[in-house]
Amino acid sequence: VPVSSLLILVAGPYRSGTGGDPALIEANVRAMTRTALDLHSRGHLPVLGEWFALPLIEAAEADGQTDAYDRLFHPIAEQVLARCDGCLRIGGPSEGADRMVRVARELGKTVYTSIDEVPPADESRTYRYPPGHQARADQHPQHDGEHGHQRCRADHPDGAPGRNALGHE
Repeated sequence: VPVSSLLILVAGPYRSGTGGDPALIEANVRAMTRTALDLHSRGHLPVLGEWFALPLIEAAEADGQTDAYDRLFHPIAEQVLARCDGCLRIGGPSEGADRMVRVARELGKTVYTSIDEVPPADESRTYRYPPGHQARADQHPQHDGEHGHQRCRADHPDGAPGRNALGHE
């Protein structure tokens, strides 16, 4: 059964198991980001709660709000999750990632525990990048450089010419 592109939150350890070591925290973020790229290559739109929460926490801390992490991190991730179609849990032990899985289930979202469980999106509904986009086709299978342009096949599933949401033909 073809699956439309899904908005999927990637949940994995952020600070868990790092002892506060910034290099280990960054490695955790890189692991989630790589997984997000894999989801994208399957035609889905991935998100990380960190992408939303961390800039706001940084701004709040710059304003002297010392409790910003505890007050914002998980609540923002939960707000993002509420708008997602599902949650992909990766990595090792993490109370925060397990919390995202629990909340996803409470919200009736699909929870995946392996990227292999996530079905590829129906390619006829895959977003086509506008002309000039610099991604390589081998990294993004949804790219179609055959005709010198890309189109949003969700707008034109039969391949008929027309303009996508960005006004590109």
